[in-house]
Amino acid sequence: MFGRVRQPLTEDKIREALKAVKFPGFSRDIVSFGLIKSIAITENNDVSLTLHVVTRDAAVPQKIEQDVKDLLPRLEGVGRVNVQMTAQQPPQQGQMPMAGAGAMPGRPQIEGIKHVIAVGSGKGGVGKSTVAVNLACAMSRLNRQIGLMDADIYGPSVPKMMGATQRPTVTDDKLDPVENFGLKMMSMALLLDTGTAVIWRGPMIMKAIQQFTTAVNWGALDVLVVDLPPGTGDAQLSLAQTVALDGGVIVTTPQDVALEVARRSIQMFEKVNVKILGIIENMSYYVCPHCGQHDDVFGHGGGKQEAERMEVPFLGEVPLYTDVRICGDRGLPIVVAAPESEPAKAFRKCAEAILKQLEKH
Repeated sequence: MFGRVRQPLTEDKIREALKAVKFPGFSRDIVSFGLIKSIAITENNDVSLTLHVVTRDAAVPQKIEQDVKDLLPRLEGVGRVNVQMTAQQPPQQGQMPMAGAGAMPGRPQIEGIKHVIAVGSGKGGVGKSTVAVNLACAMSRLNRQIGLMDADIYGPSVPKMMGATQRPTVTDDKLDPVENFGLKMMSMALLLDTGTAVIWRGPMIMKAIQQFTTAVNWGALDVLVVDLPPGTGDAQLSLAQTVALDGGVIVTTPQDVALEVARRSIQMFEKVNVKILGIIENMSYYVCPHCGQHDDVFGHGGGKQEAERMEVPFLGEVPLYTDVRICGDRGLPIVVAAPESEPAKAFRKCAEAILKQLEKH
């Protein structure tokens, strides 16, 4: 009887095996994150790996290196394993990444778009989409060409807030974004019948986001504002891996519960090497329309304190006004409907702070 023939050890086999090593804190693996820089195999099947990670967390490279060393010796045919792990700090706030160091591999720029920013939050219910819509409108009123991409595939609300009901057309095999109030926008809600639920798994979400970034005729834009779904799941990672983001904006409310989960969003952006443009404290305080008295419904100042603690910019406070909700429900953002109102002024201040950071570089 002949013994079983051992298959040769190849780089592809090593790379496939390493897909079992997850990036700490994420469901994605170190291969899809592009951390593997080189694989070398000797005649004796000794394996040498070079890995590079960009992170502020010193425990991340240590955990990855140990997981690789635990995994590969169990792979049939592997001899000794040598891992060379290098780590790099993300750029300090106010600095843009150097070419080759800041963007993760395979994240191209979108043709014609100068800057892409993502608006995210650690949890739902903090008014993230309202902030994203009004930031985009405020930037547009500051004489910038703005696009608005609704990446909340499961709960798209941007068209409702923007009063957009028309279907996108197609030109040269690409979707034409719908326009309203001088903005270009794209959303899953524009492609589905009213009330239709999206029941998709992770890979389909990633495909949709890729389509919204690369298969839409965005044209020339100064800024593309992306409204992310709440949390730190597939949509956020898909966007971070699909396109070179210029930064992320975190929306929170003042109370401790919201601030705690906002930290996760910041950590998620940092782990995929996306610059944090700053924190916006939404529903910061309430002003009674009858007596003018201020009331800190959710507490006050937590967003600014968190920004200082995380060493990221604090972009501003947006007050809780009934008109913000009414205008959103009517499809007329408050920045457009009442540009001199307190909330509109707050959104404009935040927009100016973001544009200043982007244009400085």
